[in-house]
Amino acid sequence: MLLFFKNPKNTIYVVATEAALTKTDLNKLKWLFGNAEQLNQQTLQGTFIGPRAAMITPWSTNAVEITQNMDIHGITRIEEFHEVTDPNTPFDPMLFERYNGLTQDSFTIDIQPQTTLEIDDIEAYNQQEGLALSAEEVAYLQNLSQQLGRKLTDSEVFGFSQINSEHCRHKIFNGTFVINGEEKPSTLFKLIKKTSQEHPNSIVSAYKDNVAFIKGATVDQFAPKSADKPDFYEVKPFEAVLSLKAETHNFPTTVEPFNGAATGSGGEIRDRLAGGQGSLPLAGTAVYMTAYPRLEEDRPWEKGMAERKWLYQTPMDILIKASNGASDFGNKFGQPLITGSLFTFEHEEGGRKLGFDKVIMQAGGVGYAKASQAIKHTPQEGDKIVILGGENYRIGMGGAAVSSANTGAFGAGIELNAVQRSNPEMQKRAANAIRAMVESDENPIVSIHDHGAGGHLNCLSELIEETGGKIDLDKLPVGDPTLSDKEIIGNESQERMGLVLPEKAIAKLKTIADRERAPMYEVGVVTSDKHFSIASAKKGTHPMDLDLSALFGSSPKTVMTDETVVTNYEELHYYASQLQNYLVQVLQLESVACKDWLTNKVDRCVGGKVAKQQCAGAL
Repeated sequence: MLLFFKNPKNTIYVVATEAALTKTDLNKLKWLFGNAEQLNQQTLQGTFIGPRAAMITPWSTNAVEITQNMDIHGITRIEEFHEVTDPNTPFDPMLFERYNGLTQDSFTIDIQPQTTLEIDDIEAYNQQEGLALSAEEVAYLQNLSQQLGRKLTDSEVFGFSQINSEHCRHKIFNGTFVINGEEKPSTLFKLIKKTSQEHPNSIVSAYKDNVAFIKGATVDQFAPKSADKPDFYEVKPFEAVLSLKAETHNFPTTVEPFNGAATGSGGEIRDRLAGGQGSLPLAGTAVYMTAYPRLEEDRPWEKGMAERKWLYQTPMDILIKASNGASDFGNKFGQPLITGSLFTFEHEEGGRKLGFDKVIMQAGGVGYAKASQAIKHTPQEGDKIVILGGENYRIGMGGAAVSSANTGAFGAGIELNAVQRSNPEMQKRAANAIRAMVESDENPIVSIHDHGAGGHLNCLSELIEETGGKIDLDKLPVGDPTLSDKEIIGNESQERMGLVLPEKAIAKLKTIADRERAPMYEVGVVTSDKHFSIASAKKGTHPMDLDLSALFGSSPKTVMTDETVVTNYEELHYYASQLQNYLVQVLQLESVACKDWLTNKVDRCVGGKVAKQQCAGAL
């Protein structure tokens, strides 16, 4: 049943319970909701904006746990609603929906989930779903279907597009360049790797894991003697390696700046958690690059190029919301955001327009691991595949593939559906469980990957890339009962980590995960047949059933043909009489001006052991 409460600020709290609550419990809830009154009604009249019925919010997960800690039992969900007088009040349709009245059925979902589909026309499906597959990749999948003697499933086509996307496999960087009719002997990635090959210096691991490691010093670990039970703290020295990581989150930040930048920071943190057998984050960085924000009228340098009709957000909105998102995630997770950069740019000359219309948002950071745990181990047949983190929702669908195309190339529905929503509290819980394993004398984690773009399809296939594995679809957590098989295994939501452990270590991790309130799911087993299988006994479906070689390394290589274009720009001319004016204008540029609006919103002491504010004087 649903109970309704209203506090003095006119916030409506809807509480779902399995049974009637006692008077004592009701009084506790009234206090918890800020001296709220219980509305003894079965239905509330009016128009309300609240969370989607099919998606339990991170806020609700935390709120329910608070009630459990208050010795209130039987509550399954709590959500906030706001009454609006204007039925056209805007809201984020990916997170919220409009309710015409609140009833006992407001959280009831009657939609039946779609099962696994067989794809008749791969190219049509590619266009329909915005998978950004090239003509060569479509032909490859068609040939694969013929070789298997069956149609590929929607999960197999979708999974291939995510695993082999630009975001995940760097198709352009690993592709062949033909410039002025001459094929270049090296890929961009080989050129990038060449420096570390010729000058390895202190590199321990690079270009083959979620993070890069370099040699560190001997440092002291201050941690409990035992990870899985209450124990005394002790100091132990260990040889450390430093982790370095950076990644862009350009497309999501362009479309939905707050969550785009928040999940950019969060995803980069997850990458540093997933180095070797597990590594720990220390501090983060953020870079923002946009077109001119046009904050004021009298800014002549911004008039050199006409403002575009922005598809989703203006540059000013992006700078504000994106920096809020990255800061919010770091603060809530507990990682200080200590430095970064900001640059705005536009230029038009000779009919050529240049500018950061597609935002650059780069998240980076540093951390550490134990040198003895810096290299992943190879999973063995019989090892268990485990998920740490939250439930599956219709979020972040196809983000890797959509990021490979120009913003706006697909419909707004596809592009908005590809944006993730952040849940730093859930990620922190998973991180705490991993930290306990890393700090143990013997870390049982064999291999670990984060759930980034492509969700379970990408993470789990990477975990068992060298061996093979079977995943039980019925054991994957489902928060939204309307999800199809493809959406269950392909979404990117609720901050998760995938791990391989020997069976004997499962009980220890479960004890730690329960203590840290990190949901844990044993979802599969490692095989030795180099085959990737996902099946549901309950539904009788088999959404993924492919050899790993069909997913990794066999897809067509990207070939890029181009011609050299020589562009000559006018010489710059300065006038001594305008020197003061030049100076005043330069000091107003976002890359030069005061960054207090950025640095003062971040708690850079959140990680502890801070002697001086890291951003003192500059961003």
